[in-house]
Amino acid sequence: MIMADSAFFCPLRHEGVLAVRGPDADKFLQGQVTCNLDYLKDGSSSLGARCTPKGRMVSSFRLLPDRDGFLLAMASELIEPQQTELKKFAAFSKSQLIDESGAWCRFGLLGDDAALAALDLVLPQEAGRVVRNGELAAIRLESGRAELWAPAEQAEALHTRLAGHLPEAPLESWLLAQIRAGIGQVYGATRELFIPQMINLQAVGGVSFKKGCYSGQEIVARMQYLGKLKRRLYRLALPGAEAPAPGTELFSPVHRTSVGEVVLAAPAENGVELLAVLQEDAVEDGRIALDTPDGVALHLLDLPYELNQESENRR
Repeated sequence: MIMADSAFFCPLRHEGVLAVRGPDADKFLQGQVTCNLDYLKDGSSSLGARCTPKGRMVSSFRLLPDRDGFLLAMASELIEPQQTELKKFAAFSKSQLIDESGAWCRFGLLGDDAALAALDLVLPQEAGRVVRNGELAAIRLESGRAELWAPAEQAEALHTRLAGHLPEAPLESWLLAQIRAGIGQVYGATRELFIPQMINLQAVGGVSFKKGCYSGQEIVARMQYLGKLKRRLYRLALPGAEAPAPGTELFSPVHRTSVGEVVLAAPAENGVELLAVLQEDAVEDGRIALDTPDGVALHLLDLPYELNQESENRR
């Protein structure tokens, strides 16, 4: 049962956790990711991405500072390739790349902070803020959502405590809430398809244009300051169908060829809702179809934020 408009909690088992630890973790990671780690020293978390030299995202993640390093939650299938790639760059750095997916349990919560307050975790409403109580960490996400992180051995006890306050929902409800918050994500099928601005990552604090160099930074900055982005993230509804997988192509009679790809999709109350990267001229035409030019028609929905280049550039 889809519950994206009511309070619930949900175990987040669809993602893994990659840890970057050691004396040089801060310096090393700062040169690899789009977000600015200097902004995370006051009890904050951030969205972010890692790019190829051509500015194409090979992963996107939520980044959480933790003791001697940082934790990056991302699609499970990206953990191993990201660990392997980053180890090459960390060879001369005092930092370690560790798959800590099995070391952590994570829960998503929507609509009611009472369950967190019962754990002595009182979250402010500002997205990205983090509060801690011993080994527990709570993160405020966009659109009023929250995440609870804890050592894996506490998973059963925390599940029981959360269930005493909130109904449990399937993962699809959490993904639908993410879609309605307009938060795109990279999966294995969409690796190297998008630059960060195509999924509006700069609009939700995942790209800093004030930090120093990182892989792909020149391309990302040039697009922000000088380029005209012709493809970006939109939210759409798909009536009476199964949720398409990330990377599924969308079509328009404007070109009779693919005009975009699904980023994330989930069942909704009356069909499916999804985020997709689409060409602007196809959006202006309004005729978008799934999978083939004559496929099921989609219609546009609103995103909960507006794009504002001036404020984006200040980050």
